[in-house]
Amino acid sequence: MEYLIGIGVLVFLGLIVMMIFGPFFTVQQQTAAIIQSFGKFVRVAQPGLNFKVPFVELVAGRINLRVQQLDVRVETKTEDNVFVHVVVSVQYAVLPDKVYDAFYKLSDPHTQMAAFIFDVVRARVPRLKLDDVFEKKDEIADVVKNELSHVMYDFGYGIVKALVTDIEPDRKVKEAMNEINAAQRLRIAATEKGEADRILKVKAAEAEAQSKALQGKGIADQRRAIVEGLRESVDEFQKSVPGTSAQDVMNLVLMTQYFDTLKEIGASSRSNTILIPHTPGNLGELSNQMRDAMVSAGLVTADVQAGARNGEPIEAVSHPSARRHRHDQDHDHDHES
Repeated sequence: MEYLIGIGVLVFLGLIVMMIFGPFFTVQQQTAAIIQSFGKFVRVAQPGLNFKVPFVELVAGRINLRVQQLDVRVETKTEDNVFVHVVVSVQYAVLPDKVYDAFYKLSDPHTQMAAFIFDVVRARVPRLKLDDVFEKKDEIADVVKNELSHVMYDFGYGIVKALVTDIEPDRKVKEAMNEINAAQRLRIAATEKGEADRILKVKAAEAEAQSKALQGKGIADQRRAIVEGLRESVDEFQKSVPGTSAQDVMNLVLMTQYFDTLKEIGASSRSNTILIPHTPGNLGELSNQMRDAMVSAGLVTADVQAGARNGEPIEAVSHPSARRHRHDQDHDHDHES
């Protein structure tokens, strides 16, 4: 029984040795295998089934030929002394014809590429202001790609693309930038609102001016029609009622308008109009007052014209005391004569 167990152990160990040191091995797609013989490079095994000499050749390592990405976060400052974090994403791949260089020349490709990215970004960004960093991020990415492509080619790596995926200033700087942007937008909004208010006021003034002009024209037309109607009424009334004068007709018109006014005031339930004594007899007194005012105006006009011919000032001639004084002088002169 112990004999069988020993044979089984030997067979198992033999299988392990055959798997490790066997003559056949496979390489996956987009992968390259490095074959060494007693520590010395022999060849690069391509994808598929490959053969190696047992106990002489050994698979030293495998290299991924797919496109890979390295994200590097770089802290630097701008020309206006603002510290920012710039995230640079570099897409790279091992060149198929430089697998030897990629495997033997670089011990840690990620660390060494990150060092080059730090150097390029910190040499480029400090020459730009913060606003320019956001506007020229594509230029920064192109510089990183060109520098890395030139350097990493000798190590067997090709740079496919470099991208600046994030630019993050300090939190206080971002808040200040947002406040500045908000203030600018508020200023523009205030300017636009003021311009809109100005346009509304101008349009309202123009509309009011046009309304006043039309209203004045309407009042003028109305008065012209009233005068024309009064003239025709006076003529017709004098023809229909012999012996009547124009004064009688005007009194009748005033009486009619007087009662029309009373009718309009009485029709309103919320009238705050205070009526002075308005008996029908007052119409005659009102007519007399209007007539006396017109006669007085005619006398003043005649006095002004006479005083102007005699060389007297207009203010002195038109003033009532001056007229009385001149009248007294004329009376005394007539008495002496």
